[in-house]
Amino acid sequence: MKKTNVVNPIIMKLSEFKTHLESLNNIQFQLPDSSIVPEHFHITEIGRMQRHFVDCGGKERMESRINFQLWVANDLDHRLSPEKLKSIIAVGEKTLGLPDAEIEIEYQGSTIQKFELSEKAGIFQLIPTQTACLAEDTCGIPTNKSKINLSEINQSNSSCCGPNSNCC
Repeated sequence: MKKTNVVNPIIMKLSEFKTHLESLNNIQFQLPDSSIVPEHFHITEIGRMQRHFVDCGGKERMESRINFQLWVANDLDHRLSPEKLKSIIAVGEKTLGLPDAEIEIEYQGSTIQKFELSEKAGIFQLIPTQTACLAEDTCGIPTNKSKINLSEINQSNSSCCGPNSNCC
Protein backbone atom coordinates (compact mmCIF):
# COMPACT_ATOMS: atom_id res chain seq x y z
CA MET A 1 0.00 0.00 0.00
CA LYS A 2 1.40 3.36 -1.00
CA LYS A 3 1.34 6.40 1.28
CA THR A 4 -0.45 9.24 -0.44
CA ASN A 5 -0.59 12.85 0.59
CA VAL A 6 -1.89 15.80 -1.31
CA VAL A 7 1.31 17.55 -2.38
CA ASN A 8 1.55 21.05 -0.96
CA PRO A 9 4.91 22.83 -1.06
CA ILE A 10 4.18 25.02 1.98
CA ILE A 11 3.72 22.21 4.48
CA MET A 12 6.68 22.09 6.86
CA LYS A 13 8.22 18.82 7.97
CA LEU A 14 9.53 18.18 11.48
CA SER A 15 13.20 18.41 10.41
CA GLU A 16 12.59 21.85 8.87
CA PHE A 17 10.78 23.02 12.02
CA LYS A 18 13.68 21.93 14.22
CA THR A 19 16.15 23.70 11.91
CA HIS A 20 14.17 26.94 12.20
CA LEU A 21 14.10 26.60 16.00
CA GLU A 22 17.92 26.64 16.03
CA SER A 23 18.02 30.28 14.91
CA LEU A 24 15.18 31.65 17.09
CA ASN A 25 15.24 33.38 20.46
CA ASN A 26 11.47 33.19 20.82
CA ILE A 27 8.69 31.31 19.09
CA GLN A 28 5.82 33.06 17.32
CA PHE A 29 2.87 31.65 15.43
CA GLN A 30 0.87 33.89 13.10
CA LEU A 31 -2.76 33.15 12.33
CA PRO A 32 -4.20 33.57 8.81
CA ASP A 33 -5.74 36.94 9.82
CA SER A 34 -2.16 38.17 10.58
CA SER A 35 -2.71 38.21 14.35
CA ILE A 36 -0.07 36.53 16.49
CA VAL A 37 -0.93 33.67 18.85
CA PRO A 38 -0.43 35.15 22.35
CA GLU A 39 3.17 34.68 23.43
CA HIS A 40 2.13 32.79 26.57
CA PHE A 41 0.85 29.82 24.51
CA HIS A 42 1.56 26.25 25.50
CA ILE A 43 2.16 23.24 23.27
CA THR A 44 0.07 20.77 25.21
CA GLU A 45 0.59 17.80 22.90
CA ILE A 46 2.95 16.53 20.27
CA GLY A 47 1.66 13.46 18.53
CA ARG A 48 1.96 11.14 15.60
CA MET A 49 -1.32 11.16 13.73
CA GLN A 50 -2.06 8.20 11.48
CA ARG A 51 -5.01 8.13 9.10
CA HIS A 52 -5.96 4.97 7.29
CA PHE A 53 -8.98 5.59 5.09
CA VAL A 54 -10.76 4.89 1.86
CA ASP A 55 -11.55 7.81 -0.43
CA CYS A 56 -14.89 8.19 -2.22
CA GLY A 57 -13.44 6.42 -5.25
CA GLY A 58 -12.71 3.31 -3.16
CA LYS A 59 -8.91 3.78 -3.02
CA GLU A 60 -7.22 2.89 0.25
CA ARG A 61 -4.94 5.64 1.56
CA MET A 62 -2.64 6.32 4.51
CA GLU A 63 -1.31 9.56 5.96
CA SER A 64 1.09 10.24 8.76
CA ARG A 65 1.56 13.69 10.27
CA ILE A 66 3.09 15.25 13.33
CA ASN A 67 0.50 17.13 15.38
CA PHE A 68 1.21 20.04 17.73
CA GLN A 69 -1.64 21.31 19.88
CA LEU A 70 -1.33 25.01 20.78
CA TRP A 71 -3.28 26.24 23.77
CA VAL A 72 -3.49 29.61 25.44
CA ALA A 73 -4.14 29.69 29.18
CA ASN A 74 -4.41 32.60 31.58
CA ASP A 75 -0.81 32.25 32.83
CA LEU A 76 0.40 35.42 31.11
CA ASP A 77 4.02 35.00 32.24
CA HIS A 78 4.49 31.62 30.53
CA ARG A 79 6.96 31.53 27.60
CA LEU A 80 7.95 28.42 25.68
CA SER A 81 11.58 28.74 24.63
CA PRO A 82 12.97 27.13 21.47
CA GLU A 83 15.25 24.99 23.68
CA LYS A 84 12.32 23.70 25.75
CA LEU A 85 10.30 22.93 22.61
CA LYS A 86 13.27 21.05 21.11
CA SER A 87 13.46 18.94 24.28
CA ILE A 88 9.71 18.20 24.08
CA ILE A 89 10.14 17.17 20.43
CA ALA A 90 13.08 14.93 21.40
CA VAL A 91 10.90 13.12 23.96
CA GLY A 92 8.23 12.66 21.27
CA GLU A 93 10.78 11.30 18.81
CA LYS A 94 12.10 8.83 21.37
CA THR A 95 8.76 7.79 22.86
CA LEU A 96 6.54 7.86 19.76
CA GLY A 97 9.13 7.23 17.07
CA LEU A 98 8.13 10.45 15.30
CA PRO A 99 8.99 10.32 11.60
CA ASP A 100 10.12 13.33 9.60
CA ALA A 101 6.54 14.00 8.57
CA GLU A 102 4.52 17.09 7.79
CA ILE A 103 3.37 19.14 10.77
CA GLU A 104 -0.25 19.91 11.51
CA ILE A 105 -1.15 22.51 14.15
CA GLU A 106 -4.34 22.40 16.23
CA TYR A 107 -5.44 25.69 17.76
CA GLN A 108 -8.59 26.69 19.59
CA GLY A 109 -10.61 29.23 17.63
CA SER A 110 -14.40 29.15 17.62
CA THR A 111 -13.80 25.40 17.39
CA ILE A 112 -10.60 23.36 17.16
CA GLN A 113 -8.94 24.54 13.96
CA LYS A 114 -6.29 22.66 12.01
CA PHE A 115 -3.51 24.42 10.17
CA GLU A 116 -0.55 23.55 8.02
CA LEU A 117 2.71 25.27 8.84
CA SER A 118 5.24 27.40 6.99
CA GLU A 119 7.82 29.94 8.08
CA LYS A 120 8.43 33.54 7.06
CA ALA A 121 11.01 35.88 8.61
CA GLY A 122 11.34 33.80 11.79
CA ILE A 123 7.59 33.57 12.38
CA PHE A 124 5.71 30.31 11.93
CA GLN A 125 2.71 30.88 9.65
CA LEU A 126 -0.50 28.94 10.33
CA ILE A 127 -1.99 28.10 6.93
CA PRO A 128 -5.70 27.16 6.78
CA THR A 129 -6.36 23.60 5.70
CA GLN A 130 -8.88 22.73 3.02
CA THR A 131 -10.87 19.63 2.26
CA ALA A 132 -10.67 18.20 -1.23
CA CYS A 133 -11.88 15.23 -3.17
CA LEU A 134 -8.98 12.83 -3.66
CA ALA A 135 -10.79 10.82 -6.33
CA GLU A 136 -12.18 13.47 -8.66
CA ASP A 137 -11.63 11.21 -11.66
CA THR A 138 -13.87 8.46 -10.25
CA CYS A 139 -16.37 10.15 -7.97
CA GLY A 140 -18.40 12.05 -10.54
CA ILE A 141 -17.34 15.64 -9.96
CA PRO A 142 -18.31 17.53 -13.12
CA THR A 143 -15.55 19.19 -15.08
CA ASN A 144 -15.69 22.94 -15.48
CA LYS A 145 -17.69 23.90 -18.53
CA SER A 146 -17.07 27.12 -20.36
CA LYS A 147 -19.88 29.59 -19.98
CA ILE A 148 -21.19 31.48 -22.96
CA ASN A 149 -23.93 34.01 -23.32
CA LEU A 150 -26.87 33.08 -25.48
CA SER A 151 -26.27 36.30 -27.42
CA GLU A 152 -22.87 34.91 -28.50
CA ILE A 153 -24.34 31.85 -30.23
CA ASN A 154 -23.91 31.99 -33.99
CA GLN A 155 -27.02 33.71 -35.17
CA SER A 156 -26.29 33.23 -38.86
CA ASN A 157 -28.37 30.06 -38.81
CA SER A 158 -31.65 31.62 -37.81
CA SER A 159 -33.47 28.34 -38.20
CA CYS A 160 -31.41 26.73 -35.40
CA CYS A 161 -34.28 26.54 -32.98
CA GLY A 162 -37.08 27.09 -35.42
CA PRO A 163 -40.03 24.77 -35.82
CA ASN A 164 -38.38 22.90 -38.71
CA SER A 165 -34.81 22.85 -37.33
CA ASN A 166 -34.83 19.26 -36.03
CA CYS A 167 -32.95 20.38 -32.92
CA CYS A 168 -35.44 18.93 -30.44
